[in-house]
Amino acid sequence: MNSPLRVLVTNDDGIDSPGIAALARCAVELGHETIIAAPRVEASGTGAGLTASSGGRRAAVQRRVLPELPEVTAYAVDAHPGLIAMIGCRGAFGGKPDLVLSGINFGANIGRALIHSGTVGAALTAHVNGVTALAVSLDVPWDPPGTPLWDVVDPYVKDVLGLIEPGTVLNLNVPNRPDPGPLRWATLTAYGRVQSRVVRQDEEMIELATVILDDEVEPGSDAALLEAGYATVTELRSVSAVERPRATPPR
Repeated sequence: MNSPLRVLVTNDDGIDSPGIAALARCAVELGHETIIAAPRVEASGTGAGLTASSGGRRAAVQRRVLPELPEVTAYAVDAHPGLIAMIGCRGAFGGKPDLVLSGINFGANIGRALIHSGTVGAALTAHVNGVTALAVSLDVPWDPPGTPLWDVVDPYVKDVLGLIEPGTVLNLNVPNRPDPGPLRWATLTAYGRVQSRVVRQDEEMIELATVILDDEVEPGSDAALLEAGYATVTELRSVSAVERPRATPPR
């Protein structure tokens, strides 16, 4: 997809995250018509939820100017990224895009746990609505928190956009280091490295905490390759029926 495209850029870390400016800059430098529409506030962990932040069927929209990209039209939307992707693919923000870019997420999105990610959820929602999509994440450590090296992602995004096939949805993860390894195709690990667990429960409250898993991961999976220093890309399959013979349902 090297010809000029109409590109919608969104994320789940919010319009003020430096990651979204870094991702939009990739599209601009490739000569694509670029529009930014992202949650007004952070919306991590919202999956593909079609929720306006204020509830109901309305989402407030505010024009914004990003200091890093003053020439790019940008909108802060009171909605989760799944809803932003859906309405964008249905003509909001100036017309249907050819491509949705989602990210750059602060932290990796790997394994089957990515179903919970708002970054990946936006890409999957775009795919359901007939638009090619790429979710992009930077593997910034959680504990202790690391300093994100947003610029290292740029060449990998450009490489993937050179090979992405129309009608597909890809998930890209890049190590947060000055010299990441080459790009590798990867499978999904069983879950991921970050998980929420119940740490306290009583009659009035359930408290969750984020924990880092140190379980062994499958060779060739996104988790294993990312830990070895490679950037990883995985083609995802959106919602579809399982194709296999089944018994005739009873009447």
